[in-house]
Amino acid sequence: MERKLLHQPFELFVSDMECWNERPLIYHFFEIVQILDGEGLRITNRNTFAYRKGSIFLFTPLDCRGFDIKTPTRFCAIRFSEVFLGKCKTVQDRERISSWLKQLEHIFFHHNRFQELLVRQEGDCHLIASLMDSLVREYAHDRQYKEENLQHFVTLILNILARNVTDSTEISGTGDTPDPLINRMLLHIRQHISDPEKLRIDFLASHFNLSENYVGEYFRKLTGESLQHYITHYRIKLVQQRLTNSALTVSQIAGELGFTDESHLSRQFRKYNGVSPAEYRKNAKSM
Repeated sequence: MERKLLHQPFELFVSDMECWNERPLIYHFFEIVQILDGEGLRITNRNTFAYRKGSIFLFTPLDCRGFDIKTPTRFCAIRFSEVFLGKCKTVQDRERISSWLKQLEHIFFHHNRFQELLVRQEGDCHLIASLMDSLVREYAHDRQYKEENLQHFVTLILNILARNVTDSTEISGTGDTPDPLINRMLLHIRQHISDPEKLRIDFLASHFNLSENYVGEYFRKLTGESLQHYITHYRIKLVQQRLTNSALTVSQIAGELGFTDESHLSRQFRKYNGVSPAEYRKNAKSM
């Protein structure tokens, strides 16, 4: 799969598309896309969702995305890396941003695989549109505190999007959707990806009131893949993000994401990517 990197911490542009000639690409950065005009389909991690004027998407690093355009489409795209959001003046701020980014990873991951992100509150739709407009105007002028203001605008937009995702997750847990259990299970896995004990079959069975023999069957039925494959794939995805967008050592990444040690991470990583973590980081930076 072809990949696309961000060559600076923050990019913003407004563009028109009449067709999408590229194959779906894997992007190594966060991206917020607002559809200003047009209709069509967006393709995210092999799932397809309709878009129209006013639609807003958030893509996380390593999502694979593309578009099937039905009518000429105009959109505003904001692209940024963890480096952009992590530019803080104090250690406390850096720790807060780091924790917040991890929460975003957990919140948005399954929305790009299993369901569409919807901004349900009309007031939030207007607020995001206003913030996007202000962000575009701030980006166009080279004025004092420009970078700090851009960072604040992006943070506000992400907070509003995260609020809507959280609200929809809570709604799904009330029984309003045919099968909310899988969403709760996926959220649990993402939240506890660094704690292997809470990802064991016996723990999941007890926590979600399922038999140990049925946990794996249920997960495969709803997601199309085995539980272990999903956990490993998600953990490796996070390793790829850390290698591409952070200065953490392989040992630090291993400790953060629940690997036994650096050797365990390296073996798993090479099995899925064909190269060592160090080689992957070097290749990502050279692209």
